[in-house]
Amino acid sequence: MPTRESFSQIEYSVSEQIATITLNRPERLNAFTTKMLHEIISAFDKSDADDDVRAVIVTGSGRAFCAGADLSSGGDTFSRGGSDVAGGSRVLRDGGGLVSLRIFNSKKPVIGAINGPAVGVGVTMTLPMDIRLASSTAKFGFVFTRRGIVPEACSSWFLPRIVGISRATEWVFTGQMISPEEAQEAGLVRSVHAPDELISAARAIAKDIANNTAPVSVALSRQMLWRMLGASHPMDAHRVESRAMMERGNSADAREGVMSFLEKRPADFSMTVSNDYSDIFPEWQDPDFH
Repeated sequence: MPTRESFSQIEYSVSEQIATITLNRPERLNAFTTKMLHEIISAFDKSDADDDVRAVIVTGSGRAFCAGADLSSGGDTFSRGGSDVAGGSRVLRDGGGLVSLRIFNSKKPVIGAINGPAVGVGVTMTLPMDIRLASSTAKFGFVFTRRGIVPEACSSWFLPRIVGISRATEWVFTGQMISPEEAQEAGLVRSVHAPDELISAARAIAKDIANNTAPVSVALSRQMLWRMLGASHPMDAHRVESRAMMERGNSADAREGVMSFLEKRPADFSMTVSNDYSDIFPEWQDPDFH
């Protein structure tokens, strides 16, 4: 049976080993607030702690994914920075960045099912998601310069890595709206789907992960791929991969993976993220905010 958790601006449910986080302010096109920021982070804390969750889908309720920051405060919307979380030098930390960093650190793969307009933080928060699918009714906008502000949610790091620097600069400098077809062509989204087929397509990917892979291997692989984007030399990857291969190669999961293949049967991986995830990045340190 699906399980649901009570939040006020998002919904969180788990079914068939898939957690679904739904931005849930449809009357405001799921506009982003400080409360939503904290609820999204709490939802990812829940998904990481739950060994029954093998993948996470993020989507929106109603006709939008997220229309960006809630602008109901008018011209003072951005006057105090991006959140209520203080950083170094009394700078308030950007709320979209806190969400992106939490998604970046997720131990479960994250699939964005972008069901409608995704603008401002509504699109930048999707960049650290591993796979993005879009509805044919979606549209995207990095509109910050048109609002007199700048890109946030760590997008100046993520966006050029996803679509290339030339495309990123054009989208950010102009703030133009982007069709789902252009987003797919640029690699921002994997595929475009009819609105009533979007969640099914996202769940099909999530189920493939849940049914056929070792959860600890997925968790480690996710961090290896994301963290090595910023590595200075292939040797950094070689060190990490060597540690991971030595540890995972000697695990019950590796034996099960090989034997299930040889015996032509589904694998039954017994190791869990909560008990068996280990640090293969001894040199890695999350930088401080200052």
